[in-house]
Amino acid sequence: MAVVVVSWNIDKRHEPWRQLLEMDADVALLQEAGQPPPDVADRIDTGPREHWDSHVWNSRWYGDRWPHLHERWSMVVKLSDRVDVEWFKQVSPICDTAEAEDEMAVSGIGTIAAALIKPKDAPPFIAVSMYARWTRPHPHANSRWFIGYADGSAHRIISDLSAFIGDTDPGTHRILAAGDLNMAFGVDDDNPQALTARERTVMDRMDALGMEYLGPRYPAGRRASPTPRGLAPDTPNVPTYHTRTRNPETAEHQLDHAFASRGFHDSVKVRALNSVEEWGASDHCRLRIEVAGE
Repeated sequence: MAVVVVSWNIDKRHEPWRQLLEMDADVALLQEAGQPPPDVADRIDTGPREHWDSHVWNSRWYGDRWPHLHERWSMVVKLSDRVDVEWFKQVSPICDTAEAEDEMAVSGIGTIAAALIKPKDAPPFIAVSMYARWTRPHPHANSRWFIGYADGSAHRIISDLSAFIGDTDPGTHRILAAGDLNMAFGVDDDNPQALTARERTVMDRMDALGMEYLGPRYPAGRRASPTPRGLAPDTPNVPTYHTRTRNPETAEHQLDHAFASRGFHDSVKVRALNSVEEWGASDHCRLRIEVAGE
C-alpha cells in the first residue's frame, strides 16, 4: 500500500490544517507552518518541538528583528496511524551527529525539518521538508534586488541534507525531499525575477548527491496559460504559487519541487494539485506524493 505524503507551504493559515485531515494522507511536509488550530491539534502529531524549532539550540539575537520568523517553520507532521514517525531533532551545525541517530545538524533558521518514516508494510525512508527562505543582500552589496535571493537558503538545505548521504552509490539511500524552494527551474535569462545561473547550481548539487528531480511536471498538474515569461511554450513546469494580485486560475510560477534518491525515485510519484478546484486554502497548492510499497 502506498504512503501518501503531502508537501505544502500553508502560509501560517489555519484552514490548510483542516484540509490536510480531509485528504486521507499519512504524512505532511509543511513549510511556513504555525501552530495548528485547537480543533486539529489533537488529531495530528507535529512531533517534539526540537524537530522543528531551531530556537531550541540557536541564539535569540534576531528576536527583535524578525519576530514573524518565530512561528513559520518547516515541519514533518504525522497524519495517520499507517506509519510510525521518528523525528530528528535540530542541533547546531557544528555538532557531530555521527553517534546520535535522533539528531540532525541544521544551518538555516526554519529552512528544514526531517524524520524517518516507517510504514507498516514497507521499508522506511527519510522525509525532508524544505523551505528556501528569501535572504536580502548585505548592505555592502549595493544591490537593488530588494526581495533577496533564495539560492543561499537552498544551499544550506542541501548541505544539511547531505549528512544523510554517506555513500557515492545513490541506491543505498531512501530519501524524499520536497517543499518550497522559491525558485522556478527551467527559466531562461529573460525572466527578471530569476537568478538563473545561481539557481542552476541548486539543481546541479542535488543531482551530484544522487537526488533525482521529480517535478511535478506536466501532465502531473496543469500548465500556466499563457506561458510565463522566461519559459518555453512547451515547458513542463506547472504553477504551484500565486501572488496576492493573482489567484489559482492565473497562477504562473512553479516554486514547489520534489526530489528522491536515485533508484528510490522509481517508487515515488508526485502531482501538483493545482487546478482551481484542488488548489486549497493557501497561496501555494499542494503536492501529492505517493511512495509505493514494496
